[in-house]
Amino acid sequence: MALISRKKQIYQISTGLRRYLVKYAREVDIPIHYHELLRYTNSIALYDSKDQDTLWETVFYDQSDREEIHLNVKKIYALLKAGGDMSVMNHLYVDRIDLCIYGNTQPFRVRIVNRINDNFDYFYIKNADASRVYGLELEDLLSPNRISYLVHRDTLIEEHIAGIPGDKFMRQLNDDPNLNPIRLAKEFVKFNERCFVRLLGDMHSSNFVVDVTPDFEETHYRIRAIDFDQQSYEGKKSIYLPQYFKENNILIELGMKYITPESMRQYQREERALIATRFKSSHKEIEDVLRAMEHDHIAPFFNVEQLREELSKHYKNPDFLECKNMAEILRLSLEQIMR
Repeated sequence: MALISRKKQIYQISTGLRRYLVKYAREVDIPIHYHELLRYTNSIALYDSKDQDTLWETVFYDQSDREEIHLNVKKIYALLKAGGDMSVMNHLYVDRIDLCIYGNTQPFRVRIVNRINDNFDYFYIKNADASRVYGLELEDLLSPNRISYLVHRDTLIEEHIAGIPGDKFMRQLNDDPNLNPIRLAKEFVKFNERCFVRLLGDMHSSNFVVDVTPDFEETHYRIRAIDFDQQSYEGKKSIYLPQYFKENNILIELGMKYITPESMRQYQREERALIATRFKSSHKEIEDVLRAMEHDHIAPFFNVEQLREELSKHYKNPDFLECKNMAEILRLSLEQIMR
């Protein structure tokens, strides 16, 4: 089983990463920053519809601050979702601002509602961590999912990734009359491969969601990462393989039951071919982000030493032993799929 024994360090955004973000329009001036949301005066625990504690707290602001804060977070939503077109704000209001008290970066989650039809959306305001920014960018470039985020100074803005939380999805699995176990197991194999190739770690059931799409004949599944703090950080190879987390045992058991070794290898090859295609189509952006990573410090050197040794054995490729940092290891990992 994969275990993380130490809390991950938070890394500031470096000059090189900042240049990358500016070049690709991820760095955008925003009207309010993370630290300003910490001015709340009170909070209450947030419970779900079944009266279970969500581990989020709804925060409240003084009247003198609330109007300005709500206006500014609506402007951020317009920047994130509409490219800065402020006309989308006309029918929006801020229903709630929540704070996650247990997360590494203690993010704020903003619930935005359209007063015309009561449709709602979420987005997140967080302390910017370089590991997470690299993870978001690589997700956008190498996964089948596009993802929207913005950075300004030490504040990170992220869109909400819709889906059923992995742990909740697995608890409800036995009650799903439309469950297609083969398609679900196949998607987990492909998700496992995506995470390993691009070195995204800590993908246990609380850190991904399952997007379920009913079709006229079958049900389709897409597993999407929602936590990117462990991008190219840990030294253990197993941390980058969701198949080694006990929290994912239900999906692992489905794979063992419904997927043959031959089928598994086929799905792995399919996913690597898709990643290779994305690598070619976004080669300039990926090269730029890897170059920024190479001049950045995003993991203890002990982790670099451990991971390069384990991947060298895994791929039977001694070139990994020459890697000096996580960026060089990631580059070589991506080059494996091009061979």
